[in-house]
Amino acid sequence: MRNQLALSRAPRVVADKDRGHGGARARLIGAAHALLTGTAGLLVWVALAAPESGSLTEPVLLLRVPVEALVLGALLLCLPSAGRRWVRRWVLPPVGVVLAVLLLVRVLDHVFRLVFFYRPFNLLSDWRYAPSGLELVRDASGQTAAVLAAVAAGLVLVVLLVAFPLALRRVAGLVERHRPLSARVLVALAAVWVVAAATGAAVAPGVPVAASSAFATGAEQAGKAVHDIRDHSVFGSAISVDAFSGVDPSMLVGALRGKDVVVVFVESYGKVALDSPVVQQALGSGVTTLAAQGYSTRTAWLVSPTFGGFSWLAHSSVQSGLWVDSQQRYDQLVTTDRLTLSRVLSRAGWRTVDVVPANMHDWPEGHDFYGYDRVWDERTLGYHGPAFGYAPMPDEYTLAAFDRLELQPSPRRPVMAEIDLVSSHFPWAPLPRLVDWSVVGDGTVFAPQPAQATPQSVVWRTTSGIRTAYAQTIAYSLGSVVAWLSHTRDDNLVVLMLGDHQPAAQVSGEGASHDVPVTLLTRDPSVTRRIANWGWQDGLAPGADAPVWPMNALRDRILTSFR
Repeated sequence: MRNQLALSRAPRVVADKDRGHGGARARLIGAAHALLTGTAGLLVWVALAAPESGSLTEPVLLLRVPVEALVLGALLLCLPSAGRRWVRRWVLPPVGVVLAVLLLVRVLDHVFRLVFFYRPFNLLSDWRYAPSGLELVRDASGQTAAVLAAVAAGLVLVVLLVAFPLALRRVAGLVERHRPLSARVLVALAAVWVVAAATGAAVAPGVPVAASSAFATGAEQAGKAVHDIRDHSVFGSAISVDAFSGVDPSMLVGALRGKDVVVVFVESYGKVALDSPVVQQALGSGVTTLAAQGYSTRTAWLVSPTFGGFSWLAHSSVQSGLWVDSQQRYDQLVTTDRLTLSRVLSRAGWRTVDVVPANMHDWPEGHDFYGYDRVWDERTLGYHGPAFGYAPMPDEYTLAAFDRLELQPSPRRPVMAEIDLVSSHFPWAPLPRLVDWSVVGDGTVFAPQPAQATPQSVVWRTTSGIRTAYAQTIAYSLGSVVAWLSHTRDDNLVVLMLGDHQPAAQVSGEGASHDVPVTLLTRDPSVTRRIANWGWQDGLAPGADAPVWPMNALRDRILTSFR
């Protein structure tokens, strides 16, 4: 009897267990849905509330009330059922993509403003720097790091472009299922927004509670697009107007006849470098050494069109006499026949060369626009030593190779060269050391140095470590130039040494100028007399009262003074 009773109750016990498991499963599914919905809401809120300025990582930013959320909420609540379905299917997905793009723009805007370039991000043109950025990662950290960075960036972009439309649809579904509650919340948030806008309430300095960041970012980027379209026409007109076009080139540089003219760009050599005692020491000892070799030095300041990177904008500004402050302007310029310094000297009988040790690809603009007879790069300079971070070879080798390849052969034409020194390029580690000029050879003498230098991982632990390493690399580059000028057998040199831009914001600090030093070095007093009316100061270190010119003024000054 007892067994029969037990058997009769067994199905009920089993059913209770099934219900228990089913309930737990339902609660788990419910919790997962709630988590997904909460995450979706957080994503959408962050995309709308993230400010145009200030920190993007402060939790207090979630206390902002974005007007875009009020507009979207009102749209969903006011439309009839059929209209809401149409909006969810056809409107919200592209809106989600736009929100993802605008959030990325704000993130990149912060990076551009605060970390590297002290200027806002331009969606229309700055994406063109992505290949250069990956090349920088490759040169600084290796091919594997560059590939991983590219894959990671691609994955983040895909995830954001997919996640935000899905998140927006999920939030819209929540609003529809709870219309009365959603309406009350919307009214309350609207009231908060109006009061905050009227009183100027802020969650942080410069970050108001009443937010409209997505609208503002979109409007800003649209304004930049309109500006870029107009600037294309404006810059095209500037390119076509040239007082030296059609003038006999030999008449423009007659006073330099028989001279080797060398323009040396020292990477990231900006005004901030002169705040360092190690750089001041290098400049002071350089003046003494060069004076003993018979060189006179005149120096001043130039205002670079770029900051923290994009050196080619500075190079093209010097060469063309135009203010090239964007990739759009550079791309537009190099397709024209604008007269460059190198092309003037080439047409006047000079052999023209460019020395770009960090370049490992063909560069057709070197011949087609600048008019170089030869481009020496990483593949052709004959270096067999180790790389130093970004720099595939130390500056001392670059200058020694140029001297050997271009200045020592005899007989030869006078040479005009642009030389890019890159040892002082970000990330400023490991640091090469000067060796005896007579043993530079093919560069194998530098083989032990990277292992003996402070590694990049140590340098980048602190801001002070970064700034110290930066100053040391600038001092090294300046020392390389002094060593070259002291040992070359060329007595007919006219050298223009200048920085291309200030270093990134981690080194330059907040509010830094675009000023860079420029120096003319020569043993010929007649060359120095030619620039007497420039007002440049003696020495290698310009003072606070030295002349300040825009970088693009150099071409016209040279072509006017050395006729």
